[in-house]
Order: sequence, then C-alpha cells, then structure tokens
Amino acid sequence: MILEMKVPSPGESIKEVEIATWLVKDGDYVEKDQAIAEVDSDKATLELPAEASGIITLKAEEGDAVAVGAVVCLIDTDAAKPSGSTPTPAAEVKAEAPKAEAPKAEEKKVEAPKAAPAPVATYAAQTPSPAARKILDEKNIQPSDIVGTGKDGRITKDDAVNAVPSMGTPTGGTRGSERTKLSMLRRKVAERLVSAKNETAMLTTFNEVDMTNIYALREEYKEAFKAKHGLGLGFMSFFTKAVTRALQLYPDVNSMIDGQEKIAYDFCDISVAVSGPKGLMVPVMRNAETLSFRGVEAEIKRLAIRARDGQITVDEMTGGTFTISNGGVFGSMLSTPIINPPQSGILGMHNVVERAVVRNGQIVIAPVMFVALSYDHRIIDGRESVGFLVAVKEALENPVEILMNNNPKKALEL
Repeated sequence: MILEMKVPSPGESIKEVEIATWLVKDGDYVEKDQAIAEVDSDKATLELPAEASGIITLKAEEGDAVAVGAVVCLIDTDAAKPSGSTPTPAAEVKAEAPKAEAPKAEEKKVEAPKAAPAPVATYAAQTPSPAARKILDEKNIQPSDIVGTGKDGRITKDDAVNAVPSMGTPTGGTRGSERTKLSMLRRKVAERLVSAKNETAMLTTFNEVDMTNIYALREEYKEAFKAKHGLGLGFMSFFTKAVTRALQLYPDVNSMIDGQEKIAYDFCDISVAVSGPKGLMVPVMRNAETLSFRGVEAEIKRLAIRARDGQITVDEMTGGTFTISNGGVFGSMLSTPIINPPQSGILGMHNVVERAVVRNGQIVIAPVMFVALSYDHRIIDGRESVGFLVAVKEALENPVEILMNNNPKKALEL
C-alpha cells in the first residue's frame, strides 16, 4: 500500500510551509512517528513525523514552498525493512573500476605541451622612463603594478600619468561569497519588521535605571531561590513584574489599533524575544500579571528551551499584548527596538554598566541600565509613554516596596 503524506496545518492562518530540511533520503526505510523533515511556517519550525513505517519517496525538494494539504512524500507500507547488510563484493569491484582508466591519465601527462606564445613583456622587465619614474614615485605606485605600452613593455610618461593607485586592494585573501535562500520564518520576520516601520507612527523614548537594589536582592536571595525552586533569579522576573504593573497603570500601552478601532486588554500577555536556531522568536507568557517571580522565571526557562530546541509551537508564539526584548545579553548598550505588530509597544533592555550617578548630592558609582520604549504614537500619547517608562523605572529602583510589598521572602516564595 502506498501512503500519501500530506502537509498538516500548523495553524489556522497558515496556508503554506517550506521544506527546511529532509532528515531522511529518498529510498530510506522510515519508522512510524520518526521525524522525516523540518518544515518552516511563517511563525515557527516544526518536525514532520512519518505516519507509517516503510520505504519513503520524496516529492518535494528542500526550500520548496508547499501548500498545506499537498503531498510531500510517499511511503510504501508493504516494503520490508532492509537487513542493513554490508556492501557486496560486486559493489566494491564497481567502485574500483574507475582505476582502470589511470593509464590514460598517464598518457596525457607525456603529451608534448603546445608551445606557449612568448610574452610581450613581464612586469619584472618593465622599466619606466625617468619622467615616468618620477610620476610613479609621487603617486606611490610600483612599476610592477602597471603594464607599460612602450617598446618591449617600457612604461612611458603617459602610462604613469594615467596610472591609478590600487587603494589598498587586498592580495592573498579569499574573496568568496555565498547566496542562500532565507527561511520562510526569516522572510516573515523581515516583512513584519518592515511593516512595523512603514505602517506605524513609531517613536522611542529612553530612561535609565539604577539597578543597585535589584543587584542587592539577587545577591541576598539567589542561592536560596535556586535551592528552593531550581531556577535562577534573573532580571526578567523583575522587569516582567514592573512592566505588567505599568501596563495596568497605563492601559493604552496595552492596547492596539484594528482599522478604525482600538482594542484594549484587561490582561497582560507578554511576548519575550529570544534567539532560536532559525532566528528571532517571540513566545508569549500568558496572563503574566498573575505570575509570581518563580512563575515568570519558570515560564521564561520553559519557552527559551523550547525555542532553542526548535519545539516552539505556533500557539505559543501567537498573540501577545506587549513585548520585552533583552539585547543586553549580547552586550547592547542602547537601541531602538522595533514594535512587534499588531502590538503598540516594546521595551528594550540593555547591558548593565557601572556609571557615575548623583545620589543625595554625592557622585557615586552604580550599576545602570538604559531602557528604551518604542511605541505607536497613533494610539499612545507622550504622557502615557513617558509615564509608563517612569513607572517601570520606579518599580525597578524600589523593588522591595513596589514589587514585593515589603516582603521579599514571601514574594520569592522562600
């Protein structure tokens, strides 16, 4: 029986996928549920499992865009599983056969070479005239770098006048290039980023956060937190808690435009930008406003592992009312993050650097992070955007009072 394997629908709005990688070869024997291919949709990379055991015949090439429901391979379920025998002597003899042609190669080597035409002049033999030498010296050009047009290749004054310096043309290095097709996911990300730039009135506002108190909290409780929950106490839980609080204070930042209407949400689904093997992915923490510090850290770890392993699903990347992007993990000092449409705002985190700050009239050294809020000015006014970012700053600089209700141990569930 020949089974036709068709592309399953990865999501409601997805009409086609792209064959990213075949994990098997044409004619291989596959087992039921064995991963046979990785397919890219515009939202995620998914594995395609074999629906039955048998010999597979591929019907699409890597890089092909295939409609959902189209046949991508055939599986002969009646075919017997091969025993995995070693190559037969006949095959080995066949593999050795090309060696019989070796004498011909030797015959070619002893053929008399055709006489090469005598060179008109070699670079080494080129001698500039005195006038040409002076001009070349002024231009800092070596005679060997140009071809003379005079008798026997002599470099004339006109040759020197017309010579152009090489401007440091590299020699001895490689000059290769490679052209590869962007994955469907990468192309979709590119389309969305261009769309966000072209279709929103995007503006970015900045602030700085003194991270002293967060550093102190992490230093005091990180070991107990890890021992109790098996999780690291990172910056993301503090930022997520600060962001969900600020979104509730400034709900316009947690809304979006749909045509001529504004959609406002009473929940905070926070998208977290993470780097996966196929590029940038933005999985979503649902109802982040209800999560504790432990809950945020656990959810971020779960989503990051799934994104890294290529197991993230379309549902886990769909939706989101606001995005947090942490470029600081790569060393970024400052950036203007691009809105993740159809959302209206994104917060950019950056690296923490010790800087001179004024505290109580004194200059002191403190760990400082620059933060950036990019927002859609069509729906978010300056008052809301600046107020939102100030609320985030206040919460991060006073985490015990604002985010932990003056009880860090209870907030961290210790």
